[in-house]
Amino acid sequence: MTIKKQKIVAYAAVILSVSATAVSTAAQARFPDHPIRLIVPFSPSGSTDLSARLIAEYASHELGQTIVVENRAGAGGSLGMETVARAKADGYTLGMATMSTHGSNTVAYGDRLKYDPIKDFSPITNVATVPSVLAVNRNLKVKTIQEFIALAKAKPGTITYASPGVGSLGNANIEHFASLAGIKLLHVPYKGSGQAMNDALGGQVDAITDNLPSALTHIKTGRLRALALLSDKRSPVLPDVPVYSEIGLPQMGTGGWFGIVAPAGTPPDVVQTLNSAVHVAMKNPDFISKMKDAGATLIPNTPEEFQLQIQQAVERYRAVGKVAELGGK
Repeated sequence: MTIKKQKIVAYAAVILSVSATAVSTAAQARFPDHPIRLIVPFSPSGSTDLSARLIAEYASHELGQTIVVENRAGAGGSLGMETVARAKADGYTLGMATMSTHGSNTVAYGDRLKYDPIKDFSPITNVATVPSVLAVNRNLKVKTIQEFIALAKAKPGTITYASPGVGSLGNANIEHFASLAGIKLLHVPYKGSGQAMNDALGGQVDAITDNLPSALTHIKTGRLRALALLSDKRSPVLPDVPVYSEIGLPQMGTGGWFGIVAPAGTPPDVVQTLNSAVHVAMKNPDFISKMKDAGATLIPNTPEEFQLQIQQAVERYRAVGKVAELGGK
């Protein structure tokens, strides 16, 4: 091969390399170029679902692509999160992580949990913190949390409570409360929060703990009576309801949260694009108003900060598992 031909081949190789890099960069810059699915690991109409649909609506405007909410309920949110963990790490499959999927499930399911809440996900951002409320059916003749505890002590094992399932966050929180208060309650597990709430409203079970946004309407209409909040402070929508620390149970901690995660290994630039889009969406006055009406407090943060919150949730529920019987009897 002549020197001239060698130079031509070399120039061609350089041009092809530069072109390939440009194409790759352009492809990355176009993210997202088709719809994104956001998996909610619980049934429709719950608090997690509400938050996800607001994010989908407002963040879609920022990304220029539709975010499609997909409900995949089961096993305390584990089935949906397993789907996210196994998805391609390209930013087109996201999941709504909660204190259940990334906290209590690690204790409730143990070796049966088919994902690692820390290693198998790339955190995007936390979205909101939401108080959990312990409420009773209006027919149960108690008006305060102190009266509830007294009744449970007088009739051990007879007061029933509903949860979305064995090992769910609702199950974990009430069993933790019962162990700290020195009472025994009868757990009635359901396949989802909707069924559990229906029977609590109908009086088939006496009590339920649920995220405030899901229970608030029923409390305001008088079908449920709120007794205590799992939160760091009282809620402005329920100013007369005490938090657990006020009744001498600070070990109960604070409320849960909803955040967005992607599969582990999602490119950092994609993570940042999603983080920025969600944060802009969360500044929308309508978004803020709707979340406030639902009793939620917005807590946008960085992926690194959200990763730390996930680690803290795992540690907290490992500690809870040592003192509470997750699943009850």
